[in-house]
Amino acid sequence: MELIAPGDPLRAADRPRPDPGPGEVLIKVHACAVCRTDLHVVDGDLPDPKPHVVPGHEVVGTVETLGSGVTELETGQRVGVPWLGWTCGECRYCRDGQENLCPDARFNGYTLDGGYGEYLVADARYCFPIPDFYSDEEAAPLLCAGLIGYRCLRMAGEGRRLGLYGFGAAAHILIQVSLWQGREIYGFVRPGDDAAREFAFSLGAKWAGDSTEAPPEELDAAILFAPVGDLVPRALKAVRPGGTVVCGGIHMSDIPCFPYDILWREKKIVSVANLTRQDALEFLELAPKVPVRSSVRTYPLDDANMALSDLRNGRLQGAAVLLP
Repeated sequence: MELIAPGDPLRAADRPRPDPGPGEVLIKVHACAVCRTDLHVVDGDLPDPKPHVVPGHEVVGTVETLGSGVTELETGQRVGVPWLGWTCGECRYCRDGQENLCPDARFNGYTLDGGYGEYLVADARYCFPIPDFYSDEEAAPLLCAGLIGYRCLRMAGEGRRLGLYGFGAAAHILIQVSLWQGREIYGFVRPGDDAAREFAFSLGAKWAGDSTEAPPEELDAAILFAPVGDLVPRALKAVRPGGTVVCGGIHMSDIPCFPYDILWREKKIVSVANLTRQDALEFLELAPKVPVRSSVRTYPLDDANMALSDLRNGRLQGAAVLLP
């Protein structure tokens, strides 16, 4: 399924099976989860996608062919492919363990073809073994909803009371990790979305309410998965002095002007960009120990537009997963 022009539906296309180049592998796709970032690519919120790009960056599949120089993977191995697909390895960020900030980075499903198809060519450095504990469709959401959520959680610090704004794929994974760590979770959902509120309660949230509401207690930190700039000042009001607001999305509507006094007393706003290989290795080792379980709704690949529409319109609980 390829994107002809931002704002248009995806179109089915027949392409020849690609060949991996040096340092790459050819992967037979078994499952690909649908991420809000895919929506941002398809809807034109992210500029300059690869022409006729194949979206998708939460990919699970098996290695079919090794490109020259690949020694860390083997044919038949099951791997996951995330958003970050290539970095230069030479800039100051790559050398300092901040490869997620590489200015020349390339991204699967955006500037590289992704997993909404039968085959995918990927940089072997950015393919990760998938724990046997998970089926293909359960593992797929871990590759972005899980990984970005995990990085957000690290940015949020070790406070006990954590607010999650936007209770979709990432939040439904992150609440499981947070409860396992002994935290209390406060879930914030779209106003009037009773199904999402009940979903948060079913996963163990101590409190869940509309994103316009104040929580019953001050939060140590809040993580925003909803791409809504208006939520930033609301979250700042909800966290305690010294608390942190983490913006977890790659795109967000404009943040409105707000009075300095809701930021004062050493509150912090931080953003999360992409992920590192270390994030992936740590989280994929941690997930089976919790154990994290993914709530998924599967769609055939030909129904990718329907899956995107369901995500766009808030008709999902958990994650959508495409099965080729």
